Amino acid sequence: MSGERIVLRAHHGMCLAYFIGEGYSGGFTAHMGRVLAALKPDTPVWLAASVDAVCAACPNNAGGVCVSGGKAAGYDREVLERCGLEAGAELAFGVFTALVQERILGPGLRREICGSCQWDGICGGQPSRWADK
Repeated sequence: MSGERIVLRAHHGMCLAYFIGEGYSGGFTAHMGRVLAALKPDTPVWLAASVDAVCAACPNNAGGVCVSGGKAAGYDREVLERCGLEAGAELAFGVFTALVQERILGPGLRREICGSCQWDGICGGQPSRWADK
């Protein structure tokens, strides 16, 4: 994964800020940890509103289609809109996470976007890893 452009769902810019090694399964969490480790500030990311590098090991990924599609797509739309971006934008991961932190996480707007997510309790119980960047 290192050195190449990584496809990333826009809302995963929030999920990765709070990832602590918990998820749908051991395989999923190991994969998400590898994706997070591969994402350096200068890594180019292509923002998608469909399955991405994180989704590759997700049980909700049914042959390249998210079975939670409507909910996840809504999260993506909100993140893109609040960050002033569009699906298909390509930028450095560090630039993207700075926007997510500045426009969503820092002002405390995360729950407005994804408070209905099953992982809300994890995200709400800790600081964003992007806050220190």
